[in-house]
Amino acid sequence: MPLLLRLALAAVAGAAVALSFEPYAVVVLMPLGVAGLSLLVQDRRPRVGLLVGSVFGTAFMLVLLPWLQVIGTDAWIALAVLEGVFYGLLGAGAVLVQRLPWWPVWTAMLWVGVEALRSSFPFGGFPWGRLAFATADTPAANLIALVGPAGTTFAVALVGTALAWAALAARRAPARGVAALVVPSLLVLSGQAFVPGTQAGSAEPSRSVDVAAVQGDVPGEGMAAFAERRVVLENHVEATLDLAEDIDAGRSTRPDLVVWPENSTDIDPFTDASVHADIQSAVDAVGVPVLVGAMVGGDQPGDVYNQGIVWLPGSGPSQVYSKNHPVPFGEYIPFRDALAPYVERLDQIPRDMVPGTEPGLFTVGETTVGDVICFEVAYDDLLRDVVGGGADLVVVQTNNATYMGTGQIEQQFAISRLRAIETNRYVVVAATNGVSGVIAPDGQVVERAPVKARAVVSSSLPIFGGETLAMRWGSAIELLLTLGGAGSVSVALALHYRRRRVTAAAQAPHDPRETVAAGRVEG
Repeated sequence: MPLLLRLALAAVAGAAVALSFEPYAVVVLMPLGVAGLSLLVQDRRPRVGLLVGSVFGTAFMLVLLPWLQVIGTDAWIALAVLEGVFYGLLGAGAVLVQRLPWWPVWTAMLWVGVEALRSSFPFGGFPWGRLAFATADTPAANLIALVGPAGTTFAVALVGTALAWAALAARRAPARGVAALVVPSLLVLSGQAFVPGTQAGSAEPSRSVDVAAVQGDVPGEGMAAFAERRVVLENHVEATLDLAEDIDAGRSTRPDLVVWPENSTDIDPFTDASVHADIQSAVDAVGVPVLVGAMVGGDQPGDVYNQGIVWLPGSGPSQVYSKNHPVPFGEYIPFRDALAPYVERLDQIPRDMVPGTEPGLFTVGETTVGDVICFEVAYDDLLRDVVGGGADLVVVQTNNATYMGTGQIEQQFAISRLRAIETNRYVVVAATNGVSGVIAPDGQVVERAPVKARAVVSSSLPIFGGETLAMRWGSAIELLLTLGGAGSVSVALALHYRRRRVTAAAQAPHDPRETVAAGRVEG
């Protein structure tokens, strides 16, 4: 096959995997795309695998992340190319491990390892597009509560790599090819045998808590969504006052907690007395704690914190969580001094967000609330931190206003649904203008607000105890699978160089004098 055709097919395979995610959700394409990559690097050299994998990954990210064009076409392309390099490593590794027995298993482990690497590097990583995050409406979804995202990715990737092996073995050993495909497929389907919650040790709720999420809506679009910062705050204040009026009139039940989204005030409530007063009036009216999303000035003039603040009736701000994982080039600018003179668009982010250091845990009455902010829902360690810290429910404060009309909001909501299954907790999503909703521990959406509208979603949430296997062992599973992939590459390299030495020794010319000397000794 000509190299250009091979690269074109790699791009098609990468696009197929991307179409498995929201908003398309054609999940059947995922194993086909994974199989396509495995077949395209078959019997190639590692450098060809590197090139094929890079094209696959770049196409995958270009189709998955077109919403980044809101920031800039150059940002979209640059991130896609950067992430594509990780899949180039996958392609090179797949070439090597395909020389080993059971290579579909080792290749599936490489998928996990590459996802782990790009989820942590550079600048804290970018986990968007992990195979597990496309499984919300598939039989594999429940696996995430047992083996976490890493184990789910392994199971899904194994179906694709086994499909490639079956295609190669179809002529010489059709029965083995069918068996190789059936076994991993059954592994994925086995998720249906588990009822979310039962394996966490508590199938019955101990109590319930009433939560309301406020979606105030924002007036602008794209990068100008928050041009009218005061209006954004007023929208959330007025929506909360309307909720208080409904409660007083008996049309709604008073919740135990009200949640505002990320950036519900972009004006620092600790330095602007009028903002502080407006928030306090809304909190006093509703009569319960409100989790406010606020941008708060840092210690230095150019610093800012993205915070969730528990605001109490009568007394004001109390517990605070500062976002642990700011988004590079979105919420802070790495190497600002070096880049700013050449990239004028960086002026749109005039302040650098400072990361917090403590997990987002709040105590509201008898309930411990775990808070993650926006893209943080995609990072495993932050979910494990809040659940390990005793969170009874998980709140996702998010601002997707920049990406309205794109697939980003549905992709993030799908991740939130999977986190509900993984944690065996209700997940409440509060967004500025969509998607806000309440998700049950089985991943089903209990309440969902319309996008681009002012709305309040309320629900009584049963509290489930226990810790899922994924919460307890997920990081260990990821580490073991990653080490398995790295180990298989090491073994393949060692065998490769050993064969080269043996071949070189066999082909080396013999010195005639050695033959004569050997004859004299024998004589």
